[in-house]
Amino acid sequence: MAATPSPVGDPVEEPVDDPTAAERPRRAAYRRLPVQQRREQLIAVALELFAARPPEEVSLDDVAEAAGASRPLVYRYFAGGKQQLYEAALRSAASELTTRFAVEPTDGTPTQQLGAVLHRYFDFVGEHAAGYGALLRGGSVVETARTSAIVDDVRRAALRRTLRHLGVREAGPRLTLLVRSWISVVEASAISWLDEGRQIPADSLCAWLVDQFVVMAAATAVRDGQTAEVLHGWLELETAESPAGVLIARLREMGL
Repeated sequence: MAATPSPVGDPVEEPVDDPTAAERPRRAAYRRLPVQQRREQLIAVALELFAARPPEEVSLDDVAEAAGASRPLVYRYFAGGKQQLYEAALRSAASELTTRFAVEPTDGTPTQQLGAVLHRYFDFVGEHAAGYGALLRGGSVVETARTSAIVDDVRRAALRRTLRHLGVREAGPRLTLLVRSWISVVEASAISWLDEGRQIPADSLCAWLVDQFVVMAAATAVRDGQTAEVLHGWLELETAESPAGVLIARLREMGL
């Protein structure tokens, strides 16, 4: 049976007679932490490492060294090894990201409210770049059905909340495709934003993504009655100063 962490704090590590020189700095950095605090620390360290390198290139030794702990201690908290730690790290990032959308904005026009949601999203991305990167950079051999399900749950939550924001209870296939496609654009934009050193100001990026939604909705509305009805209802609530109003004015200036 796998060992479990003590309810009081980290278990005391067995002393060694002659630790190597390479081990001395790490052991000197070790300090005892309460169980939950140590677990959270290991997850935070893992997120940083998984975001910086492909998860398959990160070992438990890497996590232990970065956390100032020992490999056996990491195993005490994550008896399933790196796979269990990877899944725990993804769940942590997914939970915090989903929480950011728990409160719906109520002030402003629909596109202003959508912009407010995007600002909260990019606040998370900026504050937790490692967690976001580890959550959404797929393609790892460490991925399993469980890890894919964690990411899919985040996307489903984003879909539900966006449809709720649109005032839609039952979305047809084209409207659902519109929202899913736009969420993919948001995800890809956030990853690119991080990879390129955040060269584009977050406010400007959020405004561009709102414009993207309006344009994608207009293109979909041409072929879908439900989307046309939703978009028409939205535009009736917009003002000349709102994102949609400004976008329409600029398109007219361009003769479009």
